[in-house]
Amino acid sequence: MMQENKSTRQLCTNCLLPSTFPGVSFDDNGVCNHCRRYRGKQAVDKQKKKYEDKFLKLIEEKRKVSDYDVIVAYSGGKDSTYTLDLLVNRYKLRVLAATLDNSFVSPRALQNIGIVCGNLGVDNLLVRPDYHMLRKIFSTAARQELFSAKTLERASSICTSCITFVKGMVLRTALEKNIPFVGWGWSPGQAPVQASVMKTNAALMKNTQQATFKPLFAIAGEAILPYFVTEEQFSHPEKFPWNVHPLAFLDYDEEDIIRRITGLGWEKPDDTDPNSSNCILNAYANHVHRAKYGFHPYVWEIANMVREGVMTRQEGLEKIEPEEDVNMVNFSREELRAFNS
Repeated sequence: MMQENKSTRQLCTNCLLPSTFPGVSFDDNGVCNHCRRYRGKQAVDKQKKKYEDKFLKLIEEKRKVSDYDVIVAYSGGKDSTYTLDLLVNRYKLRVLAATLDNSFVSPRALQNIGIVCGNLGVDNLLVRPDYHMLRKIFSTAARQELFSAKTLERASSICTSCITFVKGMVLRTALEKNIPFVGWGWSPGQAPVQASVMKTNAALMKNTQQATFKPLFAIAGEAILPYFVTEEQFSHPEKFPWNVHPLAFLDYDEEDIIRRITGLGWEKPDDTDPNSSNCILNAYANHVHRAKYGFHPYVWEIANMVREGVMTRQEGLEKIEPEEDVNMVNFSREELRAFNS
């Protein structure tokens, strides 16, 4: 564990990766190894049309093979709302929006989900797992090392626990309903363009699921089973859907996105931190991660977006440098306190 110490760490002069981030190194100009390997925005832009064309071709092959063309993991946040809009209006797909309520979804975000789905004419599947189970898992994730160090370079332990449920629920629903696409609202910093249109590899998914299943099963037992793909489903790899991340192959401008989704009735919650527009728990998750590992769990995503010119370095710093709002942190800490045994 490494306590974050802003006075002694170094930040990349090009993006903003800190010296506390695993595996980072700097040249004499203070530029990190990831920036030095980056091929440049022009090279990335050349690939974007290729992947959208790939998606458009697949749409023609897969359209109307089921009751829905795509299931979207819909959190009610900014990026997933925009992704939902794109799949309905740009690609003319029949969409099922799947929402997992982790018991910390902002009330405004829940309103956004209902309003946006209504305005887009999209069916919404809202799943509310037993909140006692989830809070026991989140509380344990805040105290213990549950996942691999590599996983925790991309997200906090609490968020990794939560997204495991989301991914499992969405994929299992896609398989049960024979839906050919799963849509994700990952930002360009979370998912590279090379992964923007990709068939789910059943064998790889099985290994990935096992890595998260074991620690969560140890905490909550069989209560987690409905949120994981079954052995029977893994035995039919040909049925697994394609994953699509449209924000990786389309232009990404946060101001334009907010302007667009505001027109759909979306409003930014006032009870979430700068890196979330749906989850009240996120501030506490970030606070715990920084205290344990010495770097912000969003720094990899933000650094990628700065490197690709999606946001300025100053805009990135404004998202990850300030300390978390103490009231937000204390609220979640108190909510989880009863589950600390």
